[in-house]
Amino acid sequence: MLLCDIGNTSYHFLDGEKDYKKDVNTFDASSINDNVYYISVHSEVNAVLKTLKNWIDISNFIDKSKYYETMGIDRMVAVEVLQNAIIIDAGSAITVDIVNNGNFKGGFIYPGVDAMRKTYKDISPALNYSFNFDLDLDIMPKNSQDAISYGFLKTLYSEVMSHELPVVLTGGNAKELQKIFKNAFLNEKLIFDGMKQIIKKAKLC
Repeated sequence: MLLCDIGNTSYHFLDGEKDYKKDVNTFDASSINDNVYYISVHSEVNAVLKTLKNWIDISNFIDKSKYYETMGIDRMVAVEVLQNAIIIDAGSAITVDIVNNGNFKGGFIYPGVDAMRKTYKDISPALNYSFNFDLDLDIMPKNSQDAISYGFLKTLYSEVMSHELPVVLTGGNAKELQKIFKNAFLNEKLIFDGMKQIIKKAKLC
């Protein structure tokens, strides 16, 4: 079974246990002949895939009434997997979603690591630092790198931990955030787990 999670920049495939990515601007979806079960947040890609019969959009099998209208399908799929958790998907944006007793309670969107770093750089070249994910958030910073790291990470950490739920991390920067959320569960294939669950429930294959 070939799965694909399509974001703003890439097609992320899972073929059995092997995962790989293709650039969203250069990959030709019609080059695949097998059935592909997919979700996508990319409107231009969606228009192309609707013309390909072997690309099956599993978002049609999610009860979207449980979520708000403009919520990304990738976030819905992640929430479908878990019963009690706060889910952090650390990609180009950092999305945070709360699920309690299987019910979506809401969430928020935070700039991703690369976007936030660029923001500091745009303010001043003197703030052009990588983030220090080994920072002790209980100690006020005394240098510029730690100061911008603290401003970015402490706010996110404090809001997430205030909900007193298990934290699940996924997405490209999940391992970095795990240094801050030390007791979090890391599941880099959470979206694919959700897709498999939806496919099984809908008896698609």
